[in-house]
Formats: sequence, structure tokens, C-alpha cells
Amino acid sequence: MGLDTLKGAMQSVGHYDLLEKIAEGGMGAIYRGRDQRNGQIVAIKIMPPHMAANPTLLKRFEQEFKAANKLDHPNIVRALEFGESASTPFLVMEYVDGESLGQKLDREQRLSETEAIRIIAQVAQGLHRAHKMNLVHRDVKPDNILLDKNGTAKLADLGLVKETETDLNLTKTGRGLGTPHFMAPEQFRNAKNADARCDIYSLGATLYQLVTGVLPFKSSGPLDAWMKKIQNDLEEPKSIVPTLSDRVNWAILRAMSADPEKRPSSCREFVEDLTGHSTRRVTTTRSTNNAPDLWYLIYQDELGVTHTVKGSVSAIRRSLKDGHLGDAENIRASRSKTGPFHPLRDYPEFRDLIVTPAALPMPGTTPTRVEAMAPTRTAPRESVPVAAPMATPSSHRGLPAVPPKIELNPTVEEEGSGIGLGTWALLLFLTALSAGVAFFLFRG
Repeated sequence: MGLDTLKGAMQSVGHYDLLEKIAEGGMGAIYRGRDQRNGQIVAIKIMPPHMAANPTLLKRFEQEFKAANKLDHPNIVRALEFGESASTPFLVMEYVDGESLGQKLDREQRLSETEAIRIIAQVAQGLHRAHKMNLVHRDVKPDNILLDKNGTAKLADLGLVKETETDLNLTKTGRGLGTPHFMAPEQFRNAKNADARCDIYSLGATLYQLVTGVLPFKSSGPLDAWMKKIQNDLEEPKSIVPTLSDRVNWAILRAMSADPEKRPSSCREFVEDLTGHSTRRVTTTRSTNNAPDLWYLIYQDELGVTHTVKGSVSAIRRSLKDGHLGDAENIRASRSKTGPFHPLRDYPEFRDLIVTPAALPMPGTTPTRVEAMAPTRTAPRESVPVAAPMATPSSHRGLPAVPPKIELNPTVEEEGSGIGLGTWALLLFLTALSAGVAFFLFRG
């Protein structure tokens, strides 16, 4: 039937007319087509005969349909039909009237931080659904993200999808299917064991290019890129674009951490890193008189004394940076005075002060524990001047499409701190005495 060219005469596969070639992919050409039955415009990927003769490639082509057909999500290109015409396999997909994110980048060089996060958050929505259905994409990159006329992002090209809980895996051990500059370092060595954190790495690498206009590890060949990846030898986005926010800079670096254990565990967590707010519904106890949005912390100082403090996000963050709360790894927090209390790293409002990117541990080495930014000594806690109240973060059932505005309110004070001056003086004396005794007891 001669599918390599589309000249004057209209051709067809199955009950679809082929109108024009719109792209050329690794698994075949993609055409804009029309369903003869109802006139619907579709995209049709046609596998060339020499690839169809390869059983592994043919199976992968079928797998792309099964994965896309299984995922019904507005941020994933839908698969409509899989068929064969004159021994030529073809895949019918939703037609996205727009362009790829790669084409947009070629035209605009780089995107604003807000627009980049809006697009990435949508892709994260689709990936989040795929991961919940035990599917790993393994080739997330700008060229595999489509944008329709309304700006809706849709993840495409599921030909490398791996199903994590079955034997449906067409990658030989030792082969790193994917695109080197966007691929997680462990995927270089063995794509067969790729998991959701590999997709998160690629999503972070995609955001890196969106906000900087620079391809990650751009001057490196595949082997050199892998060596730089495992060592976390990556130029920070903020060094390329100084106006980039600290939070987005950190979120990208964390997602591209060489050690997968240091990356976000889910796409939901990655979006939380970008926004600084939880996407989960929480129950809080607030008065109705516009009281600040308070958090409650429980921690022990170096003498083993347990403290409970409360404060706004900005006050707690400032106290952590200044070292007033000691080792942040020992702190538990809650939105409610009665708990439950969880480690600070569980909360996106504080996680960027606790978790740092890390190189990939070499065989036979033990990775060191990520230390908090705050020193381990506990300084006396003082009340911080109160600023304007912080707006209450919105709660979401899914992932947010755009980052909420972050406003801060600084106050941290000891819970139950309505104490008279005399009592304070006594407490200060006892603290000093305890410190002196501890010094003589433990100096040896």
C-alpha cells in the first residue's frame, strides 16, 4: 500500500483515511487521519514493515496501545484502537491539535517559572495515575509531552511503558531504554528495574530544561552524562537563571538526585516540593477570629528535655535556619495540638530545609544520613515579632494545577508560655545549672 509517502491520492488503513504525516517517531510515522464512520480526526501511528517483522518490537507496539488504553486521564493521550492492515500494524490515538513541548521550547527557548510549573503539574497528574496503576513510562521528556490549543498538557508515547507487577517487560537486563539526558542514572544500567522514581527524575530534568532553556548535561555523551549523573555533577538551575525561586531550584535538584532514595517518592510529593504546600486534605482546629495558621512541634533538646512549641510556617522555618530548634531530624510536627505528629520531612512546608540531593552511593559504601540545616545545639527560644497572618493553604483531592501563592507569618513560641517573670528567671537559672552539670559529667 506504500505508506512511506502521501502524495496526491488519499490512502487509508482499516476504516481510517490518512490525511498527512505529522511526525516521525522511533516506532514509526504518525499521521493525522479521519475515521470514515463518523468523521472524527485522529492520530495514527503506523509501524514500518521491517520493524513489524521483529517480534519484540511488535510486542512493544501492542504494549503501547494496551497501556494508553488502560489509562483514561485528561493528561495522557488516549489510545482508541489497535489494528493491522495488509500486514502493517497501526495504532489509533487521540489527536492533539497543538504542538509538542519540545517544539514550544525550540520557539521560545525557555518558559517562565509559573508556566513551566503549570505544565509539569499537569504531566505529574497523568504520571501519578499511571504509577498508581503500576505503569512506569521510562521516557518522559519535552518531545513526549503534547500541548493542545488550550494549553492542556498530555503525556504521549507509551511505547517504553513497563508494568511493574507483571512480567510485561521488553527490556533486556543491562539496557537503558530512554533518552540519556533525561534518564535516571540507575536506568542507564538496567531499565528493567526502572520504577516511579525514574519517571520523577525525568520529570525534574524536563522542568530543568523548561526553566533554564538548557538541556541537562548538554555537552556530555551518554557515558559522560551517566558519570556526571551518579556524582550529582549538575549545574544548578538558579546559576543559569538567577531569578528562579529557591524552592523550585531545590525541587528540581531533589527530583534529579542521583540517589533514588533522596528523590520524591511520588509525583504528588514532587508537586508538593514545587509549591511548598501539602496536596492532602488535613483537619485543623482554628478559631474564627482570623487567627494565624499555626503548627505545633515536639522535640527534645540536648539535655533530653521535651519541648512543645507553636508557630507559623515562616517563624518555624526561620527558627530552623537559625538553629533555635536543634537537629531538625528529631522534630515532629502537626497541624493540631493533639497530633498526630510526624517528622518534619513529611511536610512540604519544611522539607526543603531537611532533605538535600545526594550522589549515588557506590557499591560497598554506606550513605550518610542527610543532616538538617540547623546545628545540633539548642539556643534559647524567643518570641519573634508577628507579621501579617498567613493565608490558609488550599486542600486538594488531587495534585494542584498551579502553585498556590505562599505567604508567611513568623511567630514561634513555647506552648503554654504564659509564665511570669519570676518563673522565667528560675527556669533560666535551672537551665544554666543543668548545662553546667552536664558539662562536667560528659566532658570526658
